[in-house]
Amino acid sequence: MTSAIAADLVLRHGKIWPGYGLPLAESLAIAGNRILALGSDAEIQPLIGANTKVVDLDGRFAMPGLNDAHLHLISTGLLRGQVDATADAAPTREDLFRALQARAAETPKGDWIRARGFDQTRYDDGLMPTVQELDAALPDHPVSVTRACGHVTVVNSLALARAGITAHTPDPDGGVIGREDGELTGMLAENAQNLVYNVQPTPSLDEIVDAIEAGGQHLAQFGITSCMDAATGQIDGMTEIRAYHLALRDGRLPVRVWATLLGDPGSSIVEPCHEVGLVTGVGNDMFRIGGVKIFTDGSAGGRTAWMRQPYHGQTNNYGVQMLPDEQLFELVDRYTSMGYTMVCHGIGDAAIDQLIRAYERVRAADPDHGQRHRIEHCGYADAEMNQRMLKAGILPAPQQAFIYDFGDAYVSVLGPERGLRSYPIATWDRLGLKPSTGSDSPVCSPNPFPDIYAMLTRKTHKGTVMDASEILTPEEALRAYTENGAYSQGAEQVKGRLQPGMLADVAVFDQDLLTADPETILHHTRCEMTILDGHIVHDRS
Repeated sequence: MTSAIAADLVLRHGKIWPGYGLPLAESLAIAGNRILALGSDAEIQPLIGANTKVVDLDGRFAMPGLNDAHLHLISTGLLRGQVDATADAAPTREDLFRALQARAAETPKGDWIRARGFDQTRYDDGLMPTVQELDAALPDHPVSVTRACGHVTVVNSLALARAGITAHTPDPDGGVIGREDGELTGMLAENAQNLVYNVQPTPSLDEIVDAIEAGGQHLAQFGITSCMDAATGQIDGMTEIRAYHLALRDGRLPVRVWATLLGDPGSSIVEPCHEVGLVTGVGNDMFRIGGVKIFTDGSAGGRTAWMRQPYHGQTNNYGVQMLPDEQLFELVDRYTSMGYTMVCHGIGDAAIDQLIRAYERVRAADPDHGQRHRIEHCGYADAEMNQRMLKAGILPAPQQAFIYDFGDAYVSVLGPERGLRSYPIATWDRLGLKPSTGSDSPVCSPNPFPDIYAMLTRKTHKGTVMDASEILTPEEALRAYTENGAYSQGAEQVKGRLQPGMLADVAVFDQDLLTADPETILHHTRCEMTILDGHIVHDRS
């Protein structure tokens, strides 16, 4: 070492993985918010000065900070105050009703009770909660219970009345109001959910800033230093952009954010952002404007993802197509011409094909077009679609946490032939499509260990193996969570690897993620320390 610069922070006596294909190091030196050097303990020792903070890793495993390439940060923060309806907290329908009733007991009559996270396929009978069940359990409060995927909500009669929904209310564009024998079931899918959301209280600006901070602090506890906010504007439009700027200004943004702007017709914030120059790439390394998101379908587990073949046992259900080709193509053409990358939601094979065609048009009109357009989730692409994505430079942005949490549901609703092939990350990796990964929190917990476990085993929470040919090596899995996430944001030159000059974002774990048994990773791993921008922001000790 010839540098005379003293480090501000040194991690030593560890096993440091700088990134895919790079040699392991024992020590890491940080100056300011950048990586200064890596090497053996002896090589880094001369960089330790009188004011250098030294952390003894004591053999622990360190790596680039994780990049959750698709989640909802504001919702993650806000939902920490709602009833937890996930399978861990409420494994049965009866448990769900008890949790709702407990919240109702401490909530004034007439005020909303909201919950998020149920998955009916985890219940013994596999059935959705109904309006009748919710009415019986909570007669004095309007209630909305949103499925884990976020694409289906079940409500009671008071909530339907507040929203003005009757048996004669027509389905909104891109939405479904559940009915049986002419009567409402309480189920609202896709855009129909907005009928209820629009009459629920909107969080204040201060509450949104609080949610950004709380959500970011929650991510830091898992070693996550970067994320993509997958639909900025979905809760309260441009207020969310203001909230992010206030959080950044006041030092209350605990995670790097690549903010995806909601671009859906009727709720788009793209135009007001464009008017003030907020296009893809504008910002700094803590908060940057990302792409534009348009929803093209729903979720597979909720049977609303738009498929070419019908759902298993429902011969007339192909899911929900949100937009006709002409409207989607016009939006994609317009937004890309305004300077935006597209990061549209597409899960079913019909939706993925529609998005590929939209992006292919952009590439054909300008072969030198440099934007890296993404398909968020991209659950059911076939070999032909994969080749088209490769040719057009389209990136799949899947969430392998879905395999662990929902894999059995996919087999149930699609049948084994389609279900087991969900989210084929190893295929994409072999093709060079640089697949990222993430949680879609609050759809799944931002806890990265089920996601990593799924990449290493392709096992669901029940132990079902979802096509073993899609298993990744440990290095490939960690690359998806770091470098590929950075690449999907056009930021691979500044983050995703620990190399001199790159941002000093580091995660330290108590297990060696390159060699630990997958079951150990899933059940016994903890994030010991998180370093963001050269500062320790989480320390379990």
